[in-house]
Amino acid sequence: MSKPDTEHAAGPVTPQTPVVSNYGLVLTVYILYLVGFLTGITVLVGVVIAYLQRDRTDRVSQSHFQFQVTTFWIGLLYFFLGLLTLHFAVGAPILLWWVVWTIIRCVKGLLALNMGEPIRNPNSWWFGET
Repeated sequence: MSKPDTEHAAGPVTPQTPVVSNYGLVLTVYILYLVGFLTGITVLVGVVIAYLQRDRTDRVSQSHFQFQVTTFWIGLLYFFLGLLTLHFAVGAPILLWWVVWTIIRCVKGLLALNMGEPIRNPNSWWFGET
């Protein structure tokens, strides 16, 4: 006499709810970006989260994750451009612009997230508007 197959007798597996919601992850990435001005490394953690989650989430969160990825790459360009030209008269203003631009994008993203709204143009070089 053989034992019954208990693996298949349990029925369908129900998906487990995530520990951190999409909203929580989007919020976390914005915070990691802002803390990145003090630490540097948290920005990298934030962009990895945004890359890993942007295709696995709802439409609103997806727009925020794409906005965060765009913020990272454009911000990196501004940062290196500012560093490369720091010995000239334009380097410091470029770095100042990078800081102000990043803070504005993060704050606008946080405000839109708080209202449950998507970023209208997440690939924008400005602040997410058309």
